[in-house]
Amino acid sequence: MAYYHRLGQIPRKRHTQFRQPDGTLYAEQLVGTLGFHGVSSLLYHIHPPTQIKSVGEPLPYGPKLLKDRPLAPSHLRTLAQTTTGGDYLAARQTMLGNADVTMSICNPTERRMQYYYKNALADEVIFVHEGSGELWSQLGIVRFEPGDYVVIPRTIIHQLHFDEGPVRLLIIESFSPVETCRRYRNHFGQLLEHSPYCERDIRPPAELITDDVQESGEYLVKIKKEGFLHQLTYAHSPFDVVGWDGYFYPYATSIHDFEPITGRLHQPPPVHQHFEAHNFVICSFVPRLFDYHPLSIPAPYNHSNVDSDEVLYYVAGNFMSRKGIDLASFTVHPSGIPHGPHPGTVEASLGKKETHELAVMVDTFRPLYLTEAALPYLDEKYPMSWNPDFKHEPPRAADMMD
Repeated sequence: MAYYHRLGQIPRKRHTQFRQPDGTLYAEQLVGTLGFHGVSSLLYHIHPPTQIKSVGEPLPYGPKLLKDRPLAPSHLRTLAQTTTGGDYLAARQTMLGNADVTMSICNPTERRMQYYYKNALADEVIFVHEGSGELWSQLGIVRFEPGDYVVIPRTIIHQLHFDEGPVRLLIIESFSPVETCRRYRNHFGQLLEHSPYCERDIRPPAELITDDVQESGEYLVKIKKEGFLHQLTYAHSPFDVVGWDGYFYPYATSIHDFEPITGRLHQPPPVHQHFEAHNFVICSFVPRLFDYHPLSIPAPYNHSNVDSDEVLYYVAGNFMSRKGIDLASFTVHPSGIPHGPHPGTVEASLGKKETHELAVMVDTFRPLYLTEAALPYLDEKYPMSWNPDFKHEPPRAADMMD
């Protein structure tokens, strides 16, 4: 995270005695990444966070990557899948992945998680396509709405509580810390004037939850690690934190607060970058004015993905260089194959002044693989869709661009 935050009660000095009203010590816990060299926060619990009552059997929980498929562009249509299961974990279906990142759809029907959850190895970025609710964690409550990215650092114990109505999520799991872009920050960590967003657009936890039940109980925490959900039952609620401070916490920021960078000529994809992690970036395509050179071509030029696989997840709007693409679709353009606008879309873009597109892009620097769960959504005809005589199926929601 980019800046220091604190909530609740904390002692004046870290690692010093901090006593409860009955005279017992609060239990201090350091939570952070990269050993003791990454960002961290100090939490103060009513009870030690180490009191395990029982250990359950681990449950297999992970995608099957398909590494033997032909090299080709892919199109996954997920719009018709209005629900993908029960609660937040059961409803996840991973579409794409590699050793650095996975991308999943998640359309749960259950409003509340009946247990606690943490990812022991990966940060999770939830893009809220549809729905609203609250993230509850040890560090407090973060409210989210459609268009929000909810960034949950690894090891943070949390629950998701959804409001009434349909829920459609894109979940990006990162096996390295997700950060704001280095080129947007000065060496103090402050976001610079040319950054397309600033600290005012980042919403840290605003209200602390403190479960002060003194009696021993049973609190199930499901921990995702190495392809399994591990089930540990603790004696006390992980939400018994009375205060914390630091740089390590979940937060939300909206795609609608991302300010686009434009120019006289077509700008390359890095101007859309929103987050970075090891070997991949997350970008936001948002409504913006098109290029203003008198002879500019608004549609993107053909380009070869030499080093990266490019994934677009389509959220809303009119994507003028793509035909037959739905909302909630993924297009995947792998390294080794050039790609660009569909036939006829370059000429059709001339003279256009603006776009109202909304999309999330993930560019990876290692090959991505479709999963077994992705196959039912696969448009087998998509690789041939650049042929001039190809008959595009009309999109079920909007005509979309990359």
